[in-house]
Amino acid sequence: MTIRPLVAAAAAILLMSCESGTAPAPAARDAAVAPILDTPDAMDIHSYAKPLEARVTNIDLDLAVDFNAKQVGGTATLDIQAKPGAKEIILDDKGLEIEAITDEAGQPLPYKVGANDENLGAPLAIQMGDKRKVVIRYKSAPDAGALQWLTPEQTAGKKHPFLLSQGQSIENRSWIPTQDSPGIRQSWKAKIKVPAPLTAVMSAPRIGEPVSEGDTRTFTFAMEHPVAPYLIAIAVGDLAFRDLGPRTGVWAEPVTVEKAAAELADTEKMVDAAEDLYGPYKWGRYDMLVLPPSFPFGGMENPTLTFLTPTFIAGDKSLVSLVAHELAHSWSGNLATNATWADFWLNEGMTTYAERRIIEKVYGPKVAAQQVALGLDAMNKAIEDNGGITGADTRLHIDLKGRHPDSGLTDIAYEKGAAFLRTIETIVGREKFDEWLKGWFSRHEFQPVTTSIFLADIRENLIKGDQSLEQRLMLDQWVNQSGIPSNIAKADPQAFAEVDAAVESFESGTLPSANWAKWTTDERLRFLNKIDPDQPAERLAALDNAFNLSRAGNNELRFAFLTLAVANRFAPAVPALEEFLTMQGRRKFVRPLITALAEDAQWGRPIAVRVYAKARPGYHPVTTRDLDKLDLL
Repeated sequence: MTIRPLVAAAAAILLMSCESGTAPAPAARDAAVAPILDTPDAMDIHSYAKPLEARVTNIDLDLAVDFNAKQVGGTATLDIQAKPGAKEIILDDKGLEIEAITDEAGQPLPYKVGANDENLGAPLAIQMGDKRKVVIRYKSAPDAGALQWLTPEQTAGKKHPFLLSQGQSIENRSWIPTQDSPGIRQSWKAKIKVPAPLTAVMSAPRIGEPVSEGDTRTFTFAMEHPVAPYLIAIAVGDLAFRDLGPRTGVWAEPVTVEKAAAELADTEKMVDAAEDLYGPYKWGRYDMLVLPPSFPFGGMENPTLTFLTPTFIAGDKSLVSLVAHELAHSWSGNLATNATWADFWLNEGMTTYAERRIIEKVYGPKVAAQQVALGLDAMNKAIEDNGGITGADTRLHIDLKGRHPDSGLTDIAYEKGAAFLRTIETIVGREKFDEWLKGWFSRHEFQPVTTSIFLADIRENLIKGDQSLEQRLMLDQWVNQSGIPSNIAKADPQAFAEVDAAVESFESGTLPSANWAKWTTDERLRFLNKIDPDQPAERLAALDNAFNLSRAGNNELRFAFLTLAVANRFAPAVPALEEFLTMQGRRKFVRPLITALAEDAQWGRPIAVRVYAKARPGYHPVTTRDLDKLDLL
């Protein structure tokens, strides 16, 4: 069965409801999604589910949070859509402690947990007969991969414990029994009981006020739109809220919330800019949660509640492109979602491109041009790190067979994907490309998408049979071949002209003292990333003494300098390095620094052993999963 007719059929069904400005009805969604899942490239090798036989359409959670046992437990009630005659549904399970599985009336249903795979967990096969609602009573394991349990001492406020989740890519199966595949979108509800006086927040609108009973508080949430299951998220802690605009706000610990609100003051402007570019924001409110520093990513685009690392708070809004990125996911990723992790670039490449368009609207073309140039630098480094121009992992459509999907979480997906879209924009013109991209989100809203669907859509709605344009775009080379096609749109050569001149002067012995104070964060990062990575100790000392880089309040600058320090065995920076690695757990920062230390057997590894033993208790399982393989403990 070919992709193009399926895309057209799905789009036609959705457009009937989209033209009126309303979200597609569930029946229309199912009719659109089913044929997409019935294509070879939508088969998810990272899930045991068989969605063409039976698939979950809605989850209703009723859970209690137990900080002492480090478990969430209760019931998950699943609504199931199955083909006629289907008697079994297969879910994804990673360490769940299952107590019972019944039908809606409480009658037991036979089930079996299959063999465990290190990456995927195990299949949970339930004999449902003719039932289409299944109730699972269970608890998560104390070491569930999605959940991090923080002691009061590990939070900013130091008074109360904290729970946070990180579901992407396949970790939510460790606390929610469902079909944990991005192509199997599900609506959901949740009732969450937590110890008083803590507050629960989730990636869905809250329904009503919390109900207090004794020493507990119960919160209720509902997500009416079908979402990829990795986007179900929870946090519980001592939280305060500040409004940022009519439909934006921020949650954070009370000691952090004012700084967070000041840093995020431009969020409402970003939402307006994004809507102007990509169409209406479909999720109601756009709120954010600034988490304790152990959160493993810069941000996570959980619908209605982006999770953010506090490491973006620099005091000058210089790192808020992170927010623009997570906001852009409200269209690219949350609205139209990669059906499998092989097409992760459809989430991240589109979002990185969209992020810079939002930044351009809010902060101007110079800032956007500089971020494009930094992105291309990151792309070239990712090409080098992933086997060079012939490396298989430099393709956008990546082969992840036998690997954890996080193996594809590299700047290939982000920056090569963004460069691809910017190249299309350059060739066809911004106006035409903007029209197509806005249409892409409208035609595929609340649907899984694949690279094949992307190619079919762009050929049908942008190229429109123009063979000359098809040849100039080089679509297949971009998505299916290694390296970078020759038609790539280059960065503006003037974006960093002054900085690049300062790099040359530095190589001759001159510090950029006259320019540093007036440079933006992006300009400073360009300088640190462009100078020769092999630097003598006296040059690094001069940089650090002049600009206090090893203890900079801007964490991106601090990371860039500490990377140079580790590469050059710069001993004076070790105390600052140890502090940096123990004060936060952002995977982007700690993974490369600890790995580089561990790989330096003589100088670095003893430092890595000492620091990791101290820092590991504060890292999220997503971060420790890879670092534990370094055998530092």
